[in-house]
Amino acid sequence: MASESFHKETFDQIDYSENRMAGEAYEKCHFSNCNFSNSELYRIEFMDCQFTNCNFSMTNIVDAAFKSVAFQHCKIMGIDFSKCDDFLFSASFTGCSLDYSIFQAKNLKKTKFDHCSLKDVDFTNADLSFAIFDNCDLLHATFYNSILEKADFRTAINYNLDPANNKIKKAKFSLSGLPGLLSKFNIEVDY
Repeated sequence: MASESFHKETFDQIDYSENRMAGEAYEKCHFSNCNFSNSELYRIEFMDCQFTNCNFSMTNIVDAAFKSVAFQHCKIMGIDFSKCDDFLFSASFTGCSLDYSIFQAKNLKKTKFDHCSLKDVDFTNADLSFAIFDNCDLLHATFYNSILEKADFRTAINYNLDPANNKIKKAKFSLSGLPGLLSKFNIEVDY
């Protein structure tokens, strides 16, 4: 049960950094230019919320719920999404930096990553079926035992994944991304 509820409110330039928030529920709220870095969001629920130009670097999101949440131009570095609530988890990311974040075993079906930096992100055991990586940088991102069926990597760059260790049936790749699928063979592709 939420300790406090907020509905259709706007939060602008609020500094939550290094604070602990617990039990609040936010529905259809907009957060703009807010700083959540190094804060703890414990059992917070965000439903149909939008975050624009917010900083979530190293935020602890234990049991936080993100339900139909949109992140736009946010810095979301080093967050362990595997610790947040799985129930109805749904998020989209546009122009975000998600470097060093963790999505282990997360259900990310149909998640859209649009013009995002996903360097060193861990997608181990994640379900990314139908996910879209539109113009994303996946340098050193980890895909192991991931479900990538019908995922779209056509405009993504710098990915390196082993088809033998992931489910990639009907995933979409461009010709320029072919080396990222064949890197374990240490071969050179000339195109």
